[in-house]
Amino acid sequence: MKVLKFGGTSVGSAENIQRVIDIVLKKLNDNQDIAVVFSAMGGVTNQLIASGTQAAKGDETYLELVRQIEEKHFNVIRTLIGVKAQSSVFANVKGLVNELEDLLRGVFLIRELSTRTLDLIVSFGERLSTRVIYECLRTRDIDVVFCDARELIKTDAHFGMAKVDFEQTNRNIRAFFKKNKGLALITGFIASTEKGETTTL
Repeated sequence: MKVLKFGGTSVGSAENIQRVIDIVLKKLNDNQDIAVVFSAMGGVTNQLIASGTQAAKGDETYLELVRQIEEKHFNVIRTLIGVKAQSSVFANVKGLVNELEDLLRGVFLIRELSTRTLDLIVSFGERLSTRVIYECLRTRDIDVVFCDARELIKTDAHFGMAKVDFEQTNRNIRAFFKKNKGLALITGFIASTEKGETTTL
């Protein structure tokens, strides 16, 4: 198996994402099983941290940051996905953005941002970017599997800098790839505790 990792700059724009897709498809044509790990789109992690910080201060401009994040991903969809397939993809991404907005609303109301909550907020960057790229490939009839790394990578509850339980994680990874051959797109940076709480690495 070949594992590819693309950072934020690599997936920072529709043009760059198209280059990434071209690289992935070329590797796929070589008949290899491929796992591709994606970071958040360039700048999004910082925007997510800022949105959480502003919400905790009672500053409603956190909503503007959420809109900017949403628009950045919508722009990729408009550019790389055909018009007929766009509406369902917009709906999927909007669902994630709404979830983020609800979480930030809670932070805004209680004026508190714990490391646990921040890990969950920051996780939306990888979840959004990987989901959008997955949809780009799926709408081109590419056989691809989406994997939320939180289902595979298990950690302790040291939020903000969690330590991996490699024994459990390796078991999960082996089981996942035994069932899923071909191309898998995986969220980078995020994991979860045994209780299912989102952590970051």
